[in-house]
Amino acid sequence: MNEIITSISTGITAFTATNLDDLVILTLLFSQANATFRRRHIVIGQYLGFCTLVIASLIGFFGGLILPSQWMGLLGFVPITIGLNRLLNGENNSESEEESAIELSDSARFTSFLAPQAYSVAAITVANGSDNVGIYMPLFAHSAFTELLVIITVFLLLVGVWCYVTYKLTCQNAIASLLTRYGNNFVPFVLIGLGVFIIIDSASLPPIALTVTCFCLMGLIKIIQTSKFKTQSL
Repeated sequence: MNEIITSISTGITAFTATNLDDLVILTLLFSQANATFRRRHIVIGQYLGFCTLVIASLIGFFGGLILPSQWMGLLGFVPITIGLNRLLNGENNSESEEESAIELSDSARFTSFLAPQAYSVAAITVANGSDNVGIYMPLFAHSAFTELLVIITVFLLLVGVWCYVTYKLTCQNAIASLLTRYGNNFVPFVLIGLGVFIIIDSASLPPIALTVTCFCLMGLIKIIQTSKFKTQSL
């Protein structure tokens, strides 16, 4: 029973951490709903795209059946790296996400002429889901089969909740802006915590080695960011 409760809380945490940025995109899509681009197209497309991301992430689970759990636990550095990058470069990430959301919403209108509207929404979900795969793979690899089923079930339920919440937010622009702005502030800490949990629980590294590695990752991220800034300024 405790394992199920833990799996439910883990699923909620992982989904929330990886899909807060979808609030912007889904809010834009729901605001564009009309006679030809209906709300059901958005919901169906979101489920199609999310299921595609889950299927791609199952590689981590099957890899966990072959490789030792300690090795697979090292994949926890993926959400840690993503979280550190967002924490150290928060402003740049938020600006790029807003620009991406606007561009993707424009592509949704264009592809609706070439394919069913639901598939255009699914394409947006997949295009915006690289972080999801990077975090779900180590999470699935670390999970037993029963835990995996519980986490995926929680994911699928939360997709529906997410669609409902974002639809309601289209009528409350002030709340949507507030949630998006301050929600991004704690997402990095959730991602880092999730990665630390995966590594420690799988006994991949002792806490001291994990701490040292995280500090090294922070330095590496800052070096890469500085070199990019210098290259753009030239």
